[in-house]
Amino acid sequence: MWPWGHLAVGYLLCSLWMRSRYRQPPAAGVAIALAFGTQFPDLIDKPLAWHLSVLPSGRTGAHSLLVAIPLIVCLIFLLDRIERRSIGLWFGIGYLAHVFSDGLYALLDGHYADLGYLLWPVTSVPEYEESAGIIAHFVAAELTPRILGEFGLFTLAAVLWVADGMPGLRLLGHLIRRSVAFVNDTAAG
Repeated sequence: MWPWGHLAVGYLLCSLWMRSRYRQPPAAGVAIALAFGTQFPDLIDKPLAWHLSVLPSGRTGAHSLLVAIPLIVCLIFLLDRIERRSIGLWFGIGYLAHVFSDGLYALLDGHYADLGYLLWPVTSVPEYEESAGIIAHFVAAELTPRILGEFGLFTLAAVLWVADGMPGLRLLGHLIRRSVAFVNDTAAG
């Protein structure tokens, strides 16, 4: 699945859960943690496989439940200590949404061996056509019905996000401005 598909799946799960359970949209911190979680496995695995050749595939290390579950549990435990458990929980839900949605097409196609990444390194990982990098990966992509479906899913999630009041956008802008100011102050001083 592509990054926008992962983000869409995660946001739809989060928003629909928050609306049905609490009758409100996701809070800003929840939306940011969720969004980061939906991208996290690829942010770790793709560079380690494609550029550093540390992992055998861009869908191994952080995509494995043997890594994901302990990491999520530790993060929730640590954030619970500072009363931010929901941030860790929604990061974890985004993370797991990514991991499981990567297996969706293999499941639909009946290619169950392609799900070996879920328990890597205990199970073997099939040979994937690896990329020379993220730009090359995007350039080589073909516009298939599945990619169009992911764009449709992303559009649906974006409409819901706007209807929810664009949670996280203002906080993200604030965090970026503070980071830039910190870097500028550090460089100047």
